[in-house]
Amino acid sequence: MESEDDMIDDSVSMEDDFYSGDLSYCYDDDPNDNDNDYYFDDDNDYGLLEDDDDDDQDGIVSRRPQLSYTVLKEADIKQQQEDDISKVSTVLSISRVDATILLRYYNWSVSKVHDEWFADEGGVRQSVGLLERPAVQVSNARELTCGICFESFLRDNITSVACGHPFCLSCWRGYISTTIYDGPGCLSLRCPDPSCNAAVGKDMIDKLATSEEKEKYSRYLLRSYVEDNRKTKWCPAPGCEYAVDFTVGSGNFDVSCICSYSFCWNCTEEAHRPVDCETVAKWILKNSAESENMNWILANSKPCPKCKRPIEKNQGCMHMTCTPPCKFEFCWLCLGAWAEHGERTGGFYACNRYEAAKQEGVYDEAERRREMAKNSLEKYTHYYERWASNQLSRQKALADLHQMQTVHLEKLSDLQCTPESQLKFITEAWLQIVECRRVLKWTYAYGYYLPEHEHAKRQFFEYLQGEAESGLERLHQCAEKELNKFVTGDGPSKEFDDFRAKLAGLTSVTKNYFENLVRALENGLADVDSQAAAACSKTTSSKNTGGTSKTRGGRGKGSSKSGGSGRNVDDTSN
Repeated sequence: MESEDDMIDDSVSMEDDFYSGDLSYCYDDDPNDNDNDYYFDDDNDYGLLEDDDDDDQDGIVSRRPQLSYTVLKEADIKQQQEDDISKVSTVLSISRVDATILLRYYNWSVSKVHDEWFADEGGVRQSVGLLERPAVQVSNARELTCGICFESFLRDNITSVACGHPFCLSCWRGYISTTIYDGPGCLSLRCPDPSCNAAVGKDMIDKLATSEEKEKYSRYLLRSYVEDNRKTKWCPAPGCEYAVDFTVGSGNFDVSCICSYSFCWNCTEEAHRPVDCETVAKWILKNSAESENMNWILANSKPCPKCKRPIEKNQGCMHMTCTPPCKFEFCWLCLGAWAEHGERTGGFYACNRYEAAKQEGVYDEAERRREMAKNSLEKYTHYYERWASNQLSRQKALADLHQMQTVHLEKLSDLQCTPESQLKFITEAWLQIVECRRVLKWTYAYGYYLPEHEHAKRQFFEYLQGEAESGLERLHQCAEKELNKFVTGDGPSKEFDDFRAKLAGLTSVTKNYFENLVRALENGLADVDSQAAAACSKTTSSKNTGGTSKTRGGRGKGSSKSGGSGRNVDDTSN
């Protein structure tokens, strides 16, 4: 059973869906700080600066969907932690120190603490180490013996936790200091007596630890609230100290931190909607694995017949010479010794022995393996190049957006005698481009793993991808090139209103294309049917916004071929 703190919070219950309506805006709730009030995703992304007193602010806030997550600063984390401790302390009528120990044990779940405590208070106390009465009775003698160093000390120099086991202050300090410097395990500190389970709380740390040790302990406690809490995670961006409190159960896992990095809350990789986490993990592993290197070696090289080291042919003739110390000379085609070759076997550019052996089927298996490796490598190269190209285009679009926000909008406003508030259609176009480049990038990872035998799904996918990419290219060209003539102009232009209508129209149409693409991929292309397959074979005309149609490189047709002379893998050719 879960209580309200583990349920969906009404104030953050809706998905942060870029395609569910107008552009999704994320705002910092603190109006008193100096952070950007408008931000979005990815490392090196740039936030759009918005004034709090902007006339259109209320309209934007009312249009944006509520988020399924909250970005927490350090002060927010501390406040939430203190609030949870207060809840448990008040409801269970225990000290804040004991409440902290309980929450740590149950991973900061207030509902779990309440459920377990009221179900079996005695069992919980025993498990956590919150003893109701001392385990040992200490005499009223003036001096007591420390259980660690076995020295006698005045009672004022002896202390203990709830169990009552007496230890001197010096031994306690050494025990606490060593444990804190060992790491976060100090948060589960127990009585030094090996047979005792009594918990050591923050009150003992505050009493005996140094200021540096107290700071470390407090830092561990704060990080524990995020790292042990199933609803909260740190932003994975390098150097970022913000955390994200997520409404578990929401369908969309993409979140944007205040630092402008966007990531998947589920797997903590960069935001990859609409592609699932499993596909992303496989794709990232493939990009970093050695398997493609081996595929390349298999497809583009042959082993030296003598030393077996792989050799890449990078010149025209078939006469190959392995590098020292081997120096074996052989024929590239049949791998036979070159001493047995000459004009009678076909010369430098052919090999009669190879042709004859091939006709007899001698080289069928080796050639089949080589051809399979080559096809696999070409397929991977095709999708990887387009995946990487869209990532680079996205980074360039982010830089252009930043330039537009910081320099060009003000200049354009002066040139066209138009308030900057009426130029938001330009910023919205660039935001759409940035987001669409992200989505398009991940569709190539999706396409790579789409089974070859599912022809209808592949055809439908390539159709939707092509439509989306074509629309994006028209929008990107309009925002990048056609806008430039107005930015570099000498004064107001009569064509600016027409440009406004065109850019806004292209933004809307491109958004619709990507809505269809995202929806289809999230449904596993389940909507593919005879009508969709028929639609794939039709040539679509340019939509109602005009613009020149671009070649649809995103349909997965053809593959990238490598050109130019090669290079050696391990040895050199003649």
